[in-house]
Amino acid sequence: MWTVLNWLQKNLVWSIPLVMLAGLGTGLAVDSRGLRALILPLTFLMVYPMMVTMNLRELLKPGGARLHGTAQAINFVLMPAIGWGLGLLFFDQQPMLRLALLLTALLPTSGMTISWTGLAKGNVPAAVKMTVVGLLAGALLAPLYLKALLGAVVEIPLVQVFGQIALIVFLPLALGTLTQRWLIRRHGEAAFNQQLKPKFPPLSTLGVLGIVFVSMALKAPDIVTQPALLPGLLGPLLALYALNFVLSTLIGRTMFNRGDAIALVYGTVMRNLSIALAIAMGVFGAQGADAALLIALAYIVQVQAAAWYVRATDRLFGPAPAQPARA
Repeated sequence: MWTVLNWLQKNLVWSIPLVMLAGLGTGLAVDSRGLRALILPLTFLMVYPMMVTMNLRELLKPGGARLHGTAQAINFVLMPAIGWGLGLLFFDQQPMLRLALLLTALLPTSGMTISWTGLAKGNVPAAVKMTVVGLLAGALLAPLYLKALLGAVVEIPLVQVFGQIALIVFLPLALGTLTQRWLIRRHGEAAFNQQLKPKFPPLSTLGVLGIVFVSMALKAPDIVTQPALLPGLLGPLLALYALNFVLSTLIGRTMFNRGDAIALVYGTVMRNLSIALAIAMGVFGAQGADAALLIALAYIVQVQAAAWYVRATDRLFGPAPAQPARA
């Protein structure tokens, strides 16, 4: 089982399209409306394992104020403006798709922020702190941004959005923190970090794939009757990620050293699509299937773009400093 889950996590570029096809076939073959009951448990499966690996103590570590301030300015000023503008440009008459694009731009960082920063030999401790700050700030600010920017065209039930975020972010965060402490007490910190912690992200991926499957099954009749729907969603996503990568790279090269610049890029480009999916499906119900479809496609764009960017980091920021030889 772990082999399969690890493959699914490491190959999201393939596993998500395969699950989308399976959801499409299921939605065409049977009445899939009953699958909506799976949204909440799948959401919890998606978020809770991620929280078990979260280290809140990173918030207490001093230093890096300039780097983290820049990252949060990009995440909560620049990117929401870009997401809102692209939504107006591409989806002026489709408010739920505007909502999805804004959610994607609003919720920064995921566990992959840390992974990709490490692969590119960037500043991993800074990436860890950005992930924690981005998760908490995004959860608190997202409802307010949605109400301010889209409240005129989409009914944003503010109390319900905050309640959903408490259910899908803060409750799993509290339970995940308790689980982490219990496992560390029982097995020791070294065993937790080396043996237990790597088992949780693949479980989160299973929840992601489940949500993608449900959203595709619910949307299957519309996709068949509108074959241009999926290509029409990819264009705005490609524009969003391209602008994000270019702007974060230019700011990183101008203001920071190599390691900090790479952490800045991955701390601002990797979006928390799991939380975005959970809000879209949990708060907006059947209407959220439109939004969930765009966010599901964002997984494919995000993973592929991050992989390509790793290969380009030496050309963009120079080679990583050589590690000193051990005696």
